[in-house]
Amino acid sequence: MEFQDVVRRRRMVRNFDPRPLAPETVERILTNGLRAPSAGFTQGWAFLVLEGREQTSRYWDATFASDEARTSFRWQGLFSAPLLIVSLSHKDAYLDRYAEPDKGWTDRSEAHWPVPYWDVDAGFAALLMLLTAVDLGLGALFFGVFEVDRFRAAFGVPDAYMPVGAVAVGHPMPDEPSPSLARGRRSLDAVVHRGRW
Repeated sequence: MEFQDVVRRRRMVRNFDPRPLAPETVERILTNGLRAPSAGFTQGWAFLVLEGREQTSRYWDATFASDEARTSFRWQGLFSAPLLIVSLSHKDAYLDRYAEPDKGWTDRSEAHWPVPYWDVDAGFAALLMLLTAVDLGLGALFFGVFEVDRFRAAFGVPDAYMPVGAVAVGHPMPDEPSPSLARGRRSLDAVVHRGRW
C-alpha cells in the first residue's frame, strides 16, 4: 500500500473479528514499532504483547474497575481484538542516557526536559504499529490504560515503566464510528501558522 493510502485509511477501529493473527504479522508490527525515533537513540520503550483470548481477557479484567463497567462499555467488539500491545515508557533510561558524556549533562535531573520525551517516543512507537496494521489491511485502535496499578499487578510490570497507551489490532468488523468524528477534521489553515503565529 502507498504511504498516502495508509495515512488516509488510518482510523480507530473498535470492533474486531477474534481470528488470531499470523505470527509473522505480529512480528512485523512489533519490529516496525522499534523503528520509531527516540531522543538520544535511547529507545526507552517496552511493549507488553498479549495474544489470544486468554491473555487479552486478563488485560480487560485488570483494566475495568468492575464487571458492570465492562458490561456497560459502549464498544463490546473491542474485547474481541486478538492482539493487544501496551506501549510503555521508561523515564530512567532517558535520564541515564542524557547523563552520558556525549550528551553533556552531568546529572539525571528531570528539570532538563521541558517535555517528557520518554512518553513521546513510546507514543511514536505506538503510531508506527498503528500504521503498520493499516498497511497490512488490519484494523487498530490506540487507547489509554486505566486501572494502572491493577494492570501492573496482573502482568508484573515494574514501577519504572509507565503505560502510555495500548494498541488493539485485528481483522476489522463493521464498526460504529466515534461520535467525536462529528466535530470534523480541522483545516490546514486552522492549524498551520507560517512564519509566525
